[in-house]
Amino acid sequence: MGEGVSLNVRVFGADARGTPFLLVHGLSSNARLWDGVAPALAGHPVYAVDLRSHGESDAPPTGYDTATAAADLSAVCSYLGLPAAIVAGQSWGGNVVVQLAARFPSQVAALALVDGGWIDLASRFPSWEACAARLRPPDVSAISATALRASLRATHPDWAPWAVEATVANLVVGPDDSLRRRLPVDRHMSIVRSMWDDPPQPYYPRVEVPVLALPAGTGDPDLHGLRDVKVRPYPGGDHDLHAQHPASIAADLLGLVP
Repeated sequence: MGEGVSLNVRVFGADARGTPFLLVHGLSSNARLWDGVAPALAGHPVYAVDLRSHGESDAPPTGYDTATAAADLSAVCSYLGLPAAIVAGQSWGGNVVVQLAARFPSQVAALALVDGGWIDLASRFPSWEACAARLRPPDVSAISATALRASLRATHPDWAPWAVEATVANLVVGPDDSLRRRLPVDRHMSIVRSMWDDPPQPYYPRVEVPVLALPAGTGDPDLHGLRDVKVRPYPGGDHDLHAQHPASIAADLLGLVP
């Protein structure tokens, strides 16, 4: 993409003729978390993107903010020659795709916001310092991949094995079963800072396409400013709804097809 950065894209149904889908993961996640959703979007080409320093994409020294991620997605759409796509973003990815729709409107036909797209950290914490202390990612050097898998199976008993493995792939597994971050802590915190400084709400009035919000739990996100939005909550849902309920999420996404 820009600056000579290469982004990994997982492609499903490349020869399908329906409206394309572009799927965007959250912070310190990766495109494989969409592996249960993408095959269920039969009849449509599906592109799941690894953002910078996530998954199998390049890890340049700069560009770790929401605005750059949105520009990278626009470059992906242009490179692939996509017509206007149905774009889904989870968590921070939801914030990213709101910017994509606002800044590059010709590339987006509809938006799906999967437990994200309304994250405004400045409204949740009294100061940046409090936010940074709470959201700084934990050290992973003391846990093995085997232990992480066991923990994920215990805390997410309704997840399929592919979802557990996709989550482990958020990290790099060493030959000795050790773990290290794909997205270093300083870059992770750079993105968090951009979420503090650049929330999605100011972009809502510029989003002209239909929006489907899919919050986990029973909360009612404040989506004031979006002109065409429907909300379908997932009571009791995990933050990673696309891993927990891939068939239902896919059905919701297909409901956005014109």
